[in-house]
Amino acid sequence: MGRRGHKKQKAFRRSKVDAIRKARSEKQQGTDGQAAVDGDETAAVDRPRVSKYEDLVKENALLEKYYKTMNLVPEDEWDAFLAALREPLPVTFRVTGFRSHAFAVMNLIREQYFQPLESSTAIEKPKELVWYPGSLAWQLNLSRNQLRNFPELQKLKEFLYEQTEHGNISRQEAVSMIPPLVLDIQPHHKILDMCAAPGSKTAQIIECLHRDESNPIPSGFVIANDVDNKRCYTLVHQVKRLESPCFAIINHDASNLPNLKFQDGNISFDRILCDVPCSGDGTLRKNPDLWKKWNPGHAFSLQSIQLRIATRGIQLLAPGGLMVYSTCSMNPVENESVVAQLLQTFEGHISLVDISDKLPGLKTIPGLTKWCVIAKNHEVYHSYDEVPTNLQSLARPNMFPPSSDILERLHLERW
Repeated sequence: MGRRGHKKQKAFRRSKVDAIRKARSEKQQGTDGQAAVDGDETAAVDRPRVSKYEDLVKENALLEKYYKTMNLVPEDEWDAFLAALREPLPVTFRVTGFRSHAFAVMNLIREQYFQPLESSTAIEKPKELVWYPGSLAWQLNLSRNQLRNFPELQKLKEFLYEQTEHGNISRQEAVSMIPPLVLDIQPHHKILDMCAAPGSKTAQIIECLHRDESNPIPSGFVIANDVDNKRCYTLVHQVKRLESPCFAIINHDASNLPNLKFQDGNISFDRILCDVPCSGDGTLRKNPDLWKKWNPGHAFSLQSIQLRIATRGIQLLAPGGLMVYSTCSMNPVENESVVAQLLQTFEGHISLVDISDKLPGLKTIPGLTKWCVIAKNHEVYHSYDEVPTNLQSLARPNMFPPSSDILERLHLERW
C-alpha cells in the first residue's frame, strides 16, 4: 500500500475513533444522579440530585412520537414510562469480591448502616435489587438535603465512598450489572470484552471468573479491549484493584480486532461481551441534556459501527460459546435491527438465546418484531420502500424489520 493509502487508512481510523468518542461524550455529559467515572455506570453518592440541569425541560416531541408510534412499551404503561424517564437516577451499588468476603461486607452494611434507617419515617429505605444473586446489590434514593440533615445517611455515604476506594463496593448502575450476569461465566472460560472502558462490567466479569474461592488462579482469562487509548487508562484504574493475574488490556479497533495467538493456534472465546458505542437515549435519567439533543441521526451514524463490531465478535466466538450484545439505547435501529442482521448473516451458525429465566425478579419485555424508522425530516417510515430517494443513504434497508417469513426464523421476541 502506498503512502497515500496509509494516510487514508489512518484518517478512516481517526474518524471512527472520533465518532465513538463523540457518542460516548454525549452519553456522559450529564451529572444528574449517577455521575461519570464510568460512562454508563459508576456514580458519586454525594452528587446533588438537581444540578445545572434543574431548569431543563425534560421533553422532546420527536423522541416521544417515535417511541410511542412503535409501541416500545405497552400503551397502558406509556405515561408511567415517560414519568420514570424524567426522574433522577438512583444510586446503586453492589458488593464485590469472593462470596464469603462479600457476604461479610454485606452483613456489616445491614447491621451498622441499614438498620439505623429502619426507625426513620423521613428516609426512604434501601431497596434490594432482587434479581442480583446473593442479595449483594442495592439501590438508594438519596438527595443532598437528606445527606446533610440525617447523620446516619452521612455515615452511610462516607462508608460507601471508603469501601469503593478499597474495592469492596462498586457503585454501578443497575442496568450495567445485567450483561455480565447473563454471560454465565465459569472459571475456565476465555472471555473477550470488546468495548471495555471504562471498566465496571469488565471488573464484574473478572469477579465472576474468580467465583470459586478454592481456586484463586482459574484457568480462564479476560481480554479487555477498547479503541480509545485514554479510556484504556481508566480501564486499568478500574480493574487493578482486583489484583487478578487473569486479565490483559489491549487497545484496538474492535471491528477489526486481530486474531490472538496462543500456543499453536488462534484464540476462540467462550464468552464475549459486545457492549457497543451507542446514541445512549436509554440514559436520559442520568444525562438529561439528551432531552434537548436527541435526534434520529445519532442512531443512523452508529448502526454500521455497531454491526461491524458485533460481526467481528461472532467471528471470534468459539463453537458453543455465548455473546451478549448490549447498548444503552432504546432504539431498535441500534438493537433489534443489528441482531436481525447478525442472525441472517450467520444463519445456521448462531441463534438468539432466551434468557427470560436467568434473572428472576427483573422486569423485562420481549424484543420488538415490528418497528419504524424516523428520519431527519421527522417523518416516520415503516419500510425502506417508503423512504424518499434523498434519504435512502441515511435510512438503509437493514435498519427496517425483515419480512415476516424471515422474522419467524429469527425469534427476535426472545429476551
